[in-house]
Amino acid sequence: MVSVPRLVVAAPASGSGKTTVATGLMAAFAGRGLAVSPHKVGPDYIDPGYHALATGRPGRNLDAYMCGPGLIAPLFTHGASGCDLAVVEGVMGLYDGASGQGELASTAQVSKLLRAPVVLVVDASSQSRSVAALVHGFASWDPEVRIGGVILNKVASDRHEALLREALDESGLPVLGVLRRAPQVATPSRHLGLVPVAERQADALDAVRAMGERVREGCDLDALLALARSAPALPDEAWGPEHRPGPGVRPVVAVAGGAAFTFAYAEHAELLTAAGAEVVVFDPLRDEKLPVGTAGLVIGGGFPEVYAPELSANEPLRRAVTELALSGAPVAAECAGLLYLARELDGRPMCGVLDASARMSERLTLGYRQAVAVSDSVLAVSGTRLRGHEFHRTVLEPGAGATPAWGLHQPERRVEGFVQQGVHASYLHTHWASAPGVARRFVEQCRG
Repeated sequence: MVSVPRLVVAAPASGSGKTTVATGLMAAFAGRGLAVSPHKVGPDYIDPGYHALATGRPGRNLDAYMCGPGLIAPLFTHGASGCDLAVVEGVMGLYDGASGQGELASTAQVSKLLRAPVVLVVDASSQSRSVAALVHGFASWDPEVRIGGVILNKVASDRHEALLREALDESGLPVLGVLRRAPQVATPSRHLGLVPVAERQADALDAVRAMGERVREGCDLDALLALARSAPALPDEAWGPEHRPGPGVRPVVAVAGGAAFTFAYAEHAELLTAAGAEVVVFDPLRDEKLPVGTAGLVIGGGFPEVYAPELSANEPLRRAVTELALSGAPVAAECAGLLYLARELDGRPMCGVLDASARMSERLTLGYRQAVAVSDSVLAVSGTRLRGHEFHRTVLEPGAGATPAWGLHQPERRVEGFVQQGVHASYLHTHWASAPGVARRFVEQCRG
């Protein structure tokens, strides 16, 4: 059995202050000298970057849709190994999950799978006594969800705080913190949420410090730590990438990073390394060459549309990527990587590996997807089933090549993506921990 003190930070709805409180708690406890393990419910890539700044450890996702409920506790235990405390930031409202699938992928489900107490962050800006009815409803909705206390956010004054505390006295749930109404901590947003840490490192550090200070001043850290320590032990079943390297040298797998390509799950690099690859990160905005000895290329998600002029201007790297792809080397591209491999993005020349054109649009494409590989590729054999998600405001024309990557079955049936030579390019984000054979297959292809 593994006993890691842990808290899940949830809210009745999006916009209540979960990110501020969760990141602030991580920073505050790390400031006390604790080793804090940061986690995020759902597929979001951006919040974990702020969590990593607060704790000095990789932010990790816990997504019960993509990885399955059975992997949540093992993935958590893997990430939290050796830590004094784990803080898990929820997604949307506490009971909101995958559309039409009950509690699946909700914060409530994850809290139950982790047997973790929940701290409910309530936006109290427009209520007083009604807060008790709200909290009572959330606390009693599912008796398996243990709400251990409340943090009141956007409280206007001492008088407002007194009214809220008086009301909550009747609920039986302790008030573990009160955050006054204050100017928003500088965490700018754009079309897909917060601006990633990699694009504003110094400002992001300042924002995380400010969140930590607000939480230190407004929350009872001792009571929160005691609540975290009340979580029971979890079975000792930590997830881990299987070390199955093949014979011979370790092939170099170049992984795109930098400000334009910030979307990545920590487990992907771990799986590639365990499969025998030497993972080398490069920045397509700055580096004019691929890493020496590159045998395979992984280009994940991010914001190439924001950096289209700079990516286009780096002609030497675009040529190197094109030459690698035309050589038949394995290339795995997700979302932003798909756009980078296209002929053009918003009129700017890209790598031209794919005969497709991309542009920004007003429409947000967002949601979980069930997918099946419709052809053999460097990632999967035909018929392989995975779950993933789409998250973009761009349109690619055409949306699929002569040999598509995936057949999608939710919310509508369609084919999507491109498989050509060693290239697998798609809008679909996947979590390889749910199918470790993907990384092993990719590295085996890199060995030739």
